[in-house]
Amino acid sequence: MRPSQWRRSTHVAVSVAVLLLVAVVVAVAAMLTTGRSTEASAGKPTPPAATANPGVVPVADSAPKPVPDRLAAKLAPVLADPNLGDLTGRVTDALTGAELWAQRADMPMQPASTNKSLTAAAALLTLDGDARLTTRVLRGSQPGVVVLKGGGDPTLSAAPPGEDTWYRDAARISDLAEQVRGSGMEVTRVAVDVSTYSGPTLAPGWDPLDIDYGDIAPMESVMLDGGRTQPVSYDSVRSHTPALDAGRALAVALKVDPATVTVLPGAASGEEIAAVESPPLISRLRDMMYASDNVMAEAIGREVAAQANRPQSFDGATRATLSALADAGIDTAGARLLDSSGLSVEDRLTAKTLDEVAQAAAGDEHPALRPLVDLLPVAGGSGTLSNRYLEGAHKDSAGFLRAKTGSLTGTNSLSGIVTDEDGRVLTFALISNNAGPTGRIALDNVAATLRACGCSA
Repeated sequence: MRPSQWRRSTHVAVSVAVLLLVAVVVAVAAMLTTGRSTEASAGKPTPPAATANPGVVPVADSAPKPVPDRLAAKLAPVLADPNLGDLTGRVTDALTGAELWAQRADMPMQPASTNKSLTAAAALLTLDGDARLTTRVLRGSQPGVVVLKGGGDPTLSAAPPGEDTWYRDAARISDLAEQVRGSGMEVTRVAVDVSTYSGPTLAPGWDPLDIDYGDIAPMESVMLDGGRTQPVSYDSVRSHTPALDAGRALAVALKVDPATVTVLPGAASGEEIAAVESPPLISRLRDMMYASDNVMAEAIGREVAAQANRPQSFDGATRATLSALADAGIDTAGARLLDSSGLSVEDRLTAKTLDEVAQAAAGDEHPALRPLVDLLPVAGGSGTLSNRYLEGAHKDSAGFLRAKTGSLTGTNSLSGIVTDEDGRVLTFALISNNAGPTGRIALDNVAATLRACGCSA
């Protein structure tokens, strides 16, 4: 394990598993070479076809609700684990919104990547799920110069045609180069326009070493493969100059000297000669939530800012996010956000805010937030929870708990939805700061207790 991983945000590349397996019965012909009659085998009845047993079934509204005192009693032993450090949390009934258990739920804490739940919720509330971002190439003001104008799409890929891209269905630099060649323009130099974003490229509370450890890249409005220097490598470091790298990749594709590429000091204007689009927002949200992708979270936060007519900056994104949530009736008191990903050690959120986001997604009052349920990783099945809840008493939670994870040095967090043994759906948020060496396991024990609790009357 690299030294930075005790600080870094939860960050894994994952694939989604197919949950249902249908058995197929194949009849094998009898051996003809023996001379034996095949009539006996031919006369046997054909076994009935196997049928799938769906793993997802409706939850009854009549399932009994946990009694708060009983829930508190069941939680008490796991809450006594000193590895939880300073724990805050809240559990509510998804159907009624009634609070079932809380511990300092109004205290602002370092949330780590559970902050991405807020970014996702704000995006679902304010943006079209089919929205795409456009990267353009413009004809420059000087003969032979083209300008790569970033539109905020971090999925644009340097991978050659025919090779996999890091993000599914990503556009490629090679796509842009082909269009430029098709325009008939003779290119001699490439410049890059990063004016779509404003403000600093690194947020307060970020460690610059996280670039080299692959957790983040400076936020510029054009980059390749989320700033990765190796397009499809999980262990790739991120670039310190992502926009310049993108311009150089276009130059190479156009057979122009990459050493001449420059980043413009302001916005460019000119005839558009090439354009490509990102995958739809809902696909990018899934990448953000399942893999806890910090770069994607920062880019989507800026989309929320643009929709609210705010600057596409760290400050503009966090203000727009909190405003969208407040407009939806979610309590954001105590929130202090310096970024959209939760990577900043200076971010603060309450368990109440996180739980209210989960509650709004599970309820009926805000239908636009319902996709957030599907965007949460599944315990033992997908995303950053794919390798958790697979052993011991935790196994009973696999498939029944969905949550956004978070981890930084000394911080572990979970926020999402769980179905208890009585079939009642609960929402929850747990934030542990100053945690011990087994703090993540201790937090999983708390969440697993929610699943195992038959705490109804």
